Amino acid sequence: MTAAETRSEGRVVFVGAGPGAPDLITLRGARTIEQADIIIWASSLVSPEIVAAHKPGAVLVDSASIPLEDLVPHFERARDEGLLVARVHTGDPAIYGATAEQRALCRRLGVAYESIPGVSAFSAAAASAEVELTLPEVAQSLVLTRLEGGRTPMPPGESVREFARHGTTMALYLSAARNRVLQEELLAGGYPPETPVIIGHRVSWPDEAMLRCRLDELSSTMRDHRFWKHTVILVGPALADADPQRRSHLYHPGFRHEFRAADPEAAATLRERGAVTGDAL
Repeated sequence: MTAAETRSEGRVVFVGAGPGAPDLITLRGARTIEQADIIIWASSLVSPEIVAAHKPGAVLVDSASIPLEDLVPHFERARDEGLLVARVHTGDPAIYGATAEQRALCRRLGVAYESIPGVSAFSAAAASAEVELTLPEVAQSLVLTRLEGGRTPMPPGESVREFARHGTTMALYLSAARNRVLQEELLAGGYPPETPVIIGHRVSWPDEAMLRCRLDELSSTMRDHRFWKHTVILVGPALADADPQRRSHLYHPGFRHEFRAADPEAAATLRERGAVTGDAL
């Protein structure tokens, strides 16, 4: 049974609340919270403003101090009474959201569920810092990961040092408290000491702090500002000031696609650089 087939029945909706600011939640997510009979949210991670527009009589459950098992009665009520549960998660529920185990619980209980994506801290940090994470000829990939060796084991083959060997943009979560080890592993993986770093602390909250530094200054910068949690770290050469000579081919006058012809002279310049000058959108 899919969520779509039981939309008029009780269901649990995993809502991405975004990084913090109440206006960085999707319209669909905000509407779900407003309509929910039961709202389950973590006060330690989600702004109270996100859940403030609940309907009269809605039950608010703070999940910051309860285990998964305490969600069972609320999910059972959704199933038995045809209620809407908004399970509100910080950022995007698909990234370090611990939602897989909750979906398994829903399946075991026989309650329908669905998910609404949210703005993650890495994209909010990039927006706040006014950077692009994927620059032509600099970085065309993004690695999202966390430092190994913490409370949650990492799968074999997944380590910051190994990912750093790619030299592309990395976004690191859940690693602020072990910033010295993080810096050492990134350097050991091959990033040069001068690699630009952006540190985003409580991104989009009223007390947001956005700092830039070199990779070899990462640990000292974080320790000086006492950033132990609620911090996302962006690393990579794409975070430097953009080279105006390195631009997207899509908007280059020499690049042809089905909506625009290429300027012959500009196309010749691109071909001299070994670029393909035509593509389909």
